[in-house]
Amino acid sequence: MNSNVPTPHQQAPDTLAIVLAGGNGTRLGELTRWQCKPAIPFAGHFRNIDFTLSNCINSGLRRVAVLTQYKAQTLISHLTGGWSFLPRALGEFVEIWPAQQRLHSSWYAGTADAVHQNLDMVLAQRTRYTLVLAGDHIYKMDYRPLIEQHAHSGADVTLACVPVPLEEAASFGVLGVEGGQRVRSFIEKPQPASLRATNQRTVLASMGVYVFCTDYLADRLRRDANNPDSAHDFGRNILPCAVREDHVGAYSFTDAKGGAAYWRDVGTLDAYWQAHMELLVAAPPIELFDPAWPIFTSAEQLPPARVMADAMSEACVIDSLLGGGVIVRGARVSRSVLAANVQVGAGSTIAEAVILPNARIGANCRLQRVIVDAGMQIPDGTVAGVAPTAELQSPRSGGVTLLVQEPAESAHPDDGLRSVA
Repeated sequence: MNSNVPTPHQQAPDTLAIVLAGGNGTRLGELTRWQCKPAIPFAGHFRNIDFTLSNCINSGLRRVAVLTQYKAQTLISHLTGGWSFLPRALGEFVEIWPAQQRLHSSWYAGTADAVHQNLDMVLAQRTRYTLVLAGDHIYKMDYRPLIEQHAHSGADVTLACVPVPLEEAASFGVLGVEGGQRVRSFIEKPQPASLRATNQRTVLASMGVYVFCTDYLADRLRRDANNPDSAHDFGRNILPCAVREDHVGAYSFTDAKGGAAYWRDVGTLDAYWQAHMELLVAAPPIELFDPAWPIFTSAEQLPPARVMADAMSEACVIDSLLGGGVIVRGARVSRSVLAANVQVGAGSTIAEAVILPNARIGANCRLQRVIVDAGMQIPDGTVAGVAPTAELQSPRSGGVTLLVQEPAESAHPDDGLRSVA
């Protein structure tokens, strides 16, 4: 073993993790009207960013910087309320690095620019490696094998990747990998038609998980910042240039059986809804109840969930997740996720629904295949999202309905209830 390469138990402490959490999340529409995508609730109890941050803590990475920009207040409140438990006096932290215009008077122009504008603070950590992560993906990953492979491969940067169907290639950075786990091509969000000549049914997609040698990262970012033609983005600029000119490695994210591990980009309404439905099967592909790999969060202090009969009807909850403070009164709930402090009125039927915190569902409602925004007041007797039986047989058929509140300054004839198919 090269004496200059840290041993595995040294690599995590010699790594700074940077979580990119500043994006607008526009593909989620009204769900990100007031908050960024990493702050969106998930699984009735967590927020998206909790999965990435928990991966860091469970992997022994105790220096974590979260870069924020757009609509960050919800995220900042969440992080300060639940992620300040590491001892700063020992050099351990989960710390918010907000956009501060440290180098110039503009906001972050892209993901690479976000790191470049904080480069002085990155270098002040004096770590050998820098792990760059997205703050809005759902997965459980031990980052130590990735860092170990990177350290021993001699690569300048190593990208974690998973196979995805060819038809989904346009949503990801796609890697071409040769023997020895060396990346030979990187194309950001290619059209599937341009890849069909390979006769592949799947492509290797970048997970948005990159480990850099810190000195190399600093050099690349400085060169990119001086390029007026660059979009200053990791996927569009930094990584394609690195593949052409330097040593880029690929790390396959696999499960215990060697197959593709669970990783979801929940950046669209359909993907967000589908990821919740995957939690409700008998053997979910991601385990939320694993004491060996806990998902940490900042949770409200709420009473237990309560399921109770009404004078006119029994209550029934099947194959569902209920957050703290939920009350289901004389209603039927099946294959649904009800977040904290949700209430469902008597006679209502809720199926294949994701209901976000503090929503109130009135009596005798019928909601199916819907996402209900946080704080929504659903009037009695509302029917929404109900689809033909044939369509419901396919959990990936799409067409989820989002129920959102109309902004207060905009009058609406249905008292503020609005659906977005």
